[in-house]
Amino acid sequence: MAELITLARPYAKAAFDVAMVESGLEKWSKMLAILARVADHETVATMLSSPSLVAEQMAQSLIDVCGDEVDSKGQNFIHLLAENKRLKLLPEISSLFEILKANQEKSVDVEITTAFEISSEVADKLAKALRTRLQREINLATRVDQSLIGGAVIRAGDTVIDSSVRGKLSKLAESMNS
Repeated sequence: MAELITLARPYAKAAFDVAMVESGLEKWSKMLAILARVADHETVATMLSSPSLVAEQMAQSLIDVCGDEVDSKGQNFIHLLAENKRLKLLPEISSLFEILKANQEKSVDVEITTAFEISSEVADKLAKALRTRLQREINLATRVDQSLIGGAVIRAGDTVIDSSVRGKLSKLAESMNS
């Protein structure tokens, strides 16, 4: 996995730089997300790994599937990836691009998983506290997982705050077994 990310990083950075120059972060974000989904589809993934197709054929096939969703610079990007045999990296490139975009926009996606449904008022208070702590705009998503028993697990990028009852019981069991 780390190898794929290492290979994808320069392409994501290049796409990000182009998007910044043309003030098209959102456009590139959507375009890369579509390309990633298409490239990740079972049939297309099989086609992209076919030794019988040359780079130009693979690139053109991908462009044809995506249609008008990919502009001329996006098509050039696809051709570049095809020439370098990197079309299979599109999901990783899209993911890395989103991280670069979020850092540029000073925003972070936060997922709060609770044992029970929380009110919008509580969610707003949590978002405000996280905005202060992380010094970023918060894109909040909530989820219910009754196996947590109580409390919450907050995921913001690489940061995980586990204050669930299940998490605390696991830590207690681990310390008792040590």
